[in-house]
Amino acid sequence: MDPILHVLHAAWQLLLSSAVYILFGLMVSGFMKAFLDPNTVFRHLGRGRFASVFKAAIIGIPIPLCSCGVLPAALSLKRHGANNGATTAFMIATPESGVDAIAVTYALMDPIMTIARPVAALFTAVAAGIAENLLGWRTPALPPAPDAAAGAEIAPRPRRLPAGIAAGMKFAFNDFWGDLAGWFFLGILLAGAITAWIPEDFLSRHLGPGLPSMLLMLVIGIPVYICATASTPVAAALILKGISPGAALVFLLAGPATNMASMTVLFGILGRRAAAVYLAAISIGAVGSGLLLDQIYVAFGKSAQAAIGQTAEVMPLWVEAAAVLILLLISVKPIGRILKAGVMHLRHFRSRPDPSQPDRPQNCGAT
Repeated sequence: MDPILHVLHAAWQLLLSSAVYILFGLMVSGFMKAFLDPNTVFRHLGRGRFASVFKAAIIGIPIPLCSCGVLPAALSLKRHGANNGATTAFMIATPESGVDAIAVTYALMDPIMTIARPVAALFTAVAAGIAENLLGWRTPALPPAPDAAAGAEIAPRPRRLPAGIAAGMKFAFNDFWGDLAGWFFLGILLAGAITAWIPEDFLSRHLGPGLPSMLLMLVIGIPVYICATASTPVAAALILKGISPGAALVFLLAGPATNMASMTVLFGILGRRAAAVYLAAISIGAVGSGLLLDQIYVAFGKSAQAAIGQTAEVMPLWVEAAAVLILLLISVKPIGRILKAGVMHLRHFRSRPDPSQPDRPQNCGAT
């Protein structure tokens, strides 16, 4: 089979396995957007060194936001009274998980990884938030007045049931998926390339279980931008090629929670100490969770490699195909925007003068 066709075939199989769960995650995110009262969130995150941190992590686990998308939400929490520890916990728990990512993890991996991912995110977020509050606790002041520029809606948003559902679904399938679609399909293609091109035993021979492979996944995951949903098929493909589930979990935790852009913004929002606590907690939490997860698989006698894709096999093929069709239909517009922007950027790049060529004098006619 042609190498490109092999990649596309592998990517298509992953898409079939995950489309139903992506749609389910989008629907849940729509309901959360429609009916989660911001007043309830802000009221619980400003007081207490410990309770506020735990609440922020719990709130952040199901919310489907990436490491850049979580920044304005975290800034809103901070401006409306959330303490630094709660803000830090929210910024870690939210991008590392999300209902959409949990659903895709269940589809492409197995129940152990599906549980381990949000649990590891929760403990990492709580540890980081408590550490930040213990190191820099100050008596919280009264929250400032709502800031429209922060992008938060503080007033309650009462909606009738049909209108609320319609608004939530519009957000999920238009706004949220519009930001996520490009990264998701990129992750699917990368996973297809890994599946198609990397020999079966290559990673198991060169990246066996243990600390070195996890540190390598940490080094790869911290600077890159990849959302929780898009990282899932990549991690599944890495496990299929022989990487340990613990090392894959390190990538699933570090990749979505960090990138160079989000770290610079975090530095500006919370300061140097909080940024250092954030990065240290993610690094230690991810590696520690990875080492523990490998031991759990050994204790239960389970093979993460053998379990890849088995959960999705219970879904009828016609349901998978219908879900893929719906997913492709709602992706036409955002993918079209991405392609249009790429074409315009390419045209702009080609139209720029070549600095290596000397300027030619213009011919203005005989004098």
